[in-house]
Amino acid sequence: MAEKTRSPLKDKPLRLPGQSVQREREDLIENAVTQPFMLAIFVVVLAALEWWRFYTGAKPNPVVYTVAALVMVGYAGIRLCRALPKLRSLRQGLEGERAVGQFLERLREQGFNVYHDVVGNGFNVDHVLIGPAGVFTVETKTWSKPITGRAEVIFDGEKITIGASTPDRDPVIQAKAQASWLRSLLVDSTGKQFSVRPTILFPGWFISNTDGSFREVWVLEPKALPAFLANEPTRLSREDINLASFHLSRFVRSSEKLGAS
Repeated sequence: MAEKTRSPLKDKPLRLPGQSVQREREDLIENAVTQPFMLAIFVVVLAALEWWRFYTGAKPNPVVYTVAALVMVGYAGIRLCRALPKLRSLRQGLEGERAVGQFLERLREQGFNVYHDVVGNGFNVDHVLIGPAGVFTVETKTWSKPITGRAEVIFDGEKITIGASTPDRDPVIQAKAQASWLRSLLVDSTGKQFSVRPTILFPGWFISNTDGSFREVWVLEPKALPAFLANEPTRLSREDINLASFHLSRFVRSSEKLGAS
């Protein structure tokens, strides 16, 4: 039996701009488009079967249709059972990214420009910070916490462990790859080298870092990030902040146009 877990988020994220309109639109699609369309297809199939029986003189055969119905119900049930854990995981991940994103928005008061969901080639960077302390990629990990026991993430500078286990997909490798991609993107678009710090945030977890673990990657609980940024020396001038922000903004907008076309 799988160990019971709980969400690390204590509170739901605040609502997003246009969220009510988005929900209304999704409900309208579900109620006014998807359901009537499926019902119409079902009725058309029944009508086609009745016409087939009318022309061929075939007798009703409820056994065949009952078996087919049971097969389809079983198939739908299996698909639903397989999808539910993924749906719960996606919902928790979405809430985590929104909660962290709303928290990061406060960093604008410290002179940071904040970007969310920057899409690369087959991947995305949850958040990007550009400010006086430098450029930072932020990966959010909204992992479920155990019902009992201490919810602790341990980082030794190379790998992340939870208790005696390590995650299947290494977040450290993922974060370093994202930072490397953004570094290359900025140097290609600006002609200047920007140091990019990979950062991994675990909302709701206790983070235990060993000595020297902050050299390359920051692994933190979100509330600790502002203090870390405040303790960093000034690395970027306002001109460099504006330069990197302009080119990243242009990349994001051009990616959106390509996705929409």
